[in-house]
Amino acid sequence: MTIQRVVHEQEYQAFLDAVKTEIRKTRLYLARTANHEMIQLYWLLGKAIVEKQEQLGWGKAVVEKLSTDLRKSFEGRSGFSVQNLWYMRQFYLEYYKDVVSALMIKDRKLLI
Repeated sequence: MTIQRVVHEQEYQAFLDAVKTEIRKTRLYLARTANHEMIQLYWLLGKAIVEKQEQLGWGKAVVEKLSTDLRKSFEGRSGFSVQNLWYMRQFYLEYYKDVVSALMIKDRKLLI
């Protein structure tokens, strides 16, 4: 093997390593972004369920109906079972006070 060929092989290997690194970084970023968006969706669904139940007096049956309708609308997608919707509702109820407090602290810091 000639020196020139070894240099080309080393350059190619460095190039390949850089490309693989970028692919890994992008895949990790996409996974984090997708997780963030899913958490936001779960939060919003939980919030919507709580608000409708409070404002309109809807009971437990609305969660069952919502689950049925969402699974029909998004066939092949998981995550909208009755149990998961109850988890989303609970998630919102568990953390909304913490989120509101954090936002108030952030706003107060902006004013200072």
